Amino acid sequence: MVRLDKAVEINDLRLIAKRRLPVALFNQLDHGSEDDVSYRHNREVFERIKLIHRILQDVSQRDPSITLFGKKHDLPLIITPTGITSWISYRGEVSLARAAAKANIPFTLTSTTATPMETVLEEGGGTQWYQAIMWRDLESSLRGVERARDAGFEALFLTVDSTIPYNRPWDKRQDIKFPLERVKLGHLFEGVRHPHWALGTPARYLLKERQLPGMTNTDVPEGMTAAERRAWFVKEDSLDWTFFQRVRDLWPRTLIIKGILHPDDAVQAISAGADAIVVSNHGGATNDSAPSPLEMLPSIVAAVAGRVPVLVDSGFRRGSDVLKAIALGADAVMIGRATLYGLAAAGEAGASHALSILRDEIRRTMGALGLSDLASIGRDHLLLPGDLDHLSRVAVPWKGTIAPELDAELR
Repeated sequence: MVRLDKAVEINDLRLIAKRRLPVALFNQLDHGSEDDVSYRHNREVFERIKLIHRILQDVSQRDPSITLFGKKHDLPLIITPTGITSWISYRGEVSLARAAAKANIPFTLTSTTATPMETVLEEGGGTQWYQAIMWRDLESSLRGVERARDAGFEALFLTVDSTIPYNRPWDKRQDIKFPLERVKLGHLFEGVRHPHWALGTPARYLLKERQLPGMTNTDVPEGMTAAERRAWFVKEDSLDWTFFQRVRDLWPRTLIIKGILHPDDAVQAISAGADAIVVSNHGGATNDSAPSPLEMLPSIVAAVAGRVPVLVDSGFRRGSDVLKAIALGADAVMIGRATLYGLAAAGEAGASHALSILRDEIRRTMGALGLSDLASIGRDHLLLPGDLDHLSRVAVPWKGTIAPELDAELR
């Protein structure tokens, strides 16, 4: 039995997840691509940004809520689509949806999970969005979009920064790819080494559904061999703005494009009919030389100029991280790994605990900054790395003693 009260930060949940999950599954959750440069850099950028507190402000009634697409949510958070949810916990997508509903934030389901989308909508409740993966068979992929439309998802996610295969040495060394087409001896050994996961996830699927997690939300042709299935599950790399317009015409509700890292692409997305954009480097999983979304966020926010909401993801682990993004102009933050760590640790309760940790950290940091609401945070609450360089070139009245070279510059 996991003592969630002992998990006081997201990293505690990560360590529990590492103990409970098979090595290959945890590595897929916990790494990016190639050398993990982009994955690590996402965190390094957060650490270089400082928050400046303001004093003697009445912060007794702190409200971290936001309004997004006409709906009020209690936190500036959204659970982002993640493809291995079904393998981390039995019907993990339902557990995440329920945790999001309890926290009154949106949940995004991806098409690569095992539980039928209609079941997730019904059993998960709350505000739910849908992410469609575009495979080489585009017509089959678009039938999934139509199914999500008819099921009643409030928004469609089109992720456009992962149309080519990932280069993930961790997965290649473990010789594993989800969904599993075949179970090897090594996989069975990992199940023995991690009995809580083995009995709680794959064994439950086999007992209750007579099969391991597959892709019930993807219109895969029947009767294919394993080799044919592997060839079928190849992402389409010819997508362009014409295809985006096709999706726009097919989807009547909110359409969100995810994977923006350049201001020009943000402007193009709005011109093509996007209702919101997500500034993202896919958590460091696609381009290992990518800049952090936080580094690109200010220029993209300026280019968008308030025409559509700007969301951001990749690397968020603390409530203070969330406030840094809001101060830089984001309307909300998408989280993935944080709630997956909680899901791996203790199912729905663990995911809810992850959200409660972030909620408490957001509210605490708001108090430290002298904020009663998120609309009050802005650039003057931030100290960015370049600000110190600027300080050394500006004359500021100062009578104290500081570093000799800086003291001389300021005088």
